[in-house]
Amino acid sequence: MAGTTAAWVPDILGKPFEQLTLPLGVTGEHGALVATLVRSIPNPLATAFAPLRDVDVLYVHGWSDYFFQRELADFWTRRGARFYALDLRRYGRSLRDGQSPGYIDSLDDYDADIGAALRAMGHHVPAAETAVAQRTHVQSREPDRPERRRGRRLVLMGHSTGGLTLTLWADRHPGLADALVLNSPWLELQLGPLGRQALAPLVDMRARIDPRGTQPAVDFGFYTRAQDEIGTLPHGDHRALWRPDRGFPTAPGWLSAVMAGHRRVAAGVDVGCPTMVLLSKASTAPLSWRESMTSTDSVLVVDDIARAATKLGELVTISRIPGAIHDVFLSRDEARERAYDALDRWVTGYAVPD
Repeated sequence: MAGTTAAWVPDILGKPFEQLTLPLGVTGEHGALVATLVRSIPNPLATAFAPLRDVDVLYVHGWSDYFFQRELADFWTRRGARFYALDLRRYGRSLRDGQSPGYIDSLDDYDADIGAALRAMGHHVPAAETAVAQRTHVQSREPDRPERRRGRRLVLMGHSTGGLTLTLWADRHPGLADALVLNSPWLELQLGPLGRQALAPLVDMRARIDPRGTQPAVDFGFYTRAQDEIGTLPHGDHRALWRPDRGFPTAPGWLSAVMAGHRRVAAGVDVGCPTMVLLSKASTAPLSWRESMTSTDSVLVVDDIARAATKLGELVTISRIPGAIHDVFLSRDEARERAYDALDRWVTGYAVPD
């Protein structure tokens, strides 16, 4: 099992953020793969009576992205939670020279990244075979639920592809998360269920023959342009390398892995905890630039995502935010405030200590 031999060091975001390199015990095309955990820990004296003082939050970014959202971390730490963000292998702080940015053969492979992060946070994560046995046991004795764990609560928060990844992880690891927050999760292909089913055999065949081959570019930079107009993106060399305007090149193996995740969601999963899904109220097709892209989701078809979200478990709250873009927490002020207000009300209901 991989260990965390490195130490916490200052992060590129400055104080109070620190980062920790997480060896994964996996070798990639150019050496050992790593993930990177970023943290912002509130003063325990100042938050002794805060409502989320016993909560740890783990945030996972989306495709062609990395963690830079200081305001999001501040939302949680002001309420007493310890905030952590994970740059997955081949992303952001974890991307090394020569690596294929963002590439993965299976979303299940991120179990190593998430497990390493949770262990560094002080949470116990069972081995893969134990998680499978636990899932089987939980299913065999429905409608009972796993016994409530003692200690700090765990809130998982994912954006876009990170939301899909955490959804599948929670389904495979029942009872470990106390709440799941999904920010425009990529739960369904933009072509919809019928389009996905028609395309899947071709994508899977190409993934077997040439998993790292090139594919036509589908990101024309409109989403980045919208965020630049809003003014919520970072600047500097890190953004150019870790969050290119037109996204990372995609590959058949990666797309096949994502679509396999979509199939699993469509078949129905159970994340085993209260779930909140935040979405824009409307979408704009990214075929040509439109000013509406600064107030709608120009990446996903949000109505399809809302329908797919009903397959996640027993208690799912869907909050549609007027004026929001794909990352609802990077929208214009009014929509962003609506999103934070909705999250605050939901957290108050489902994630505060007893």
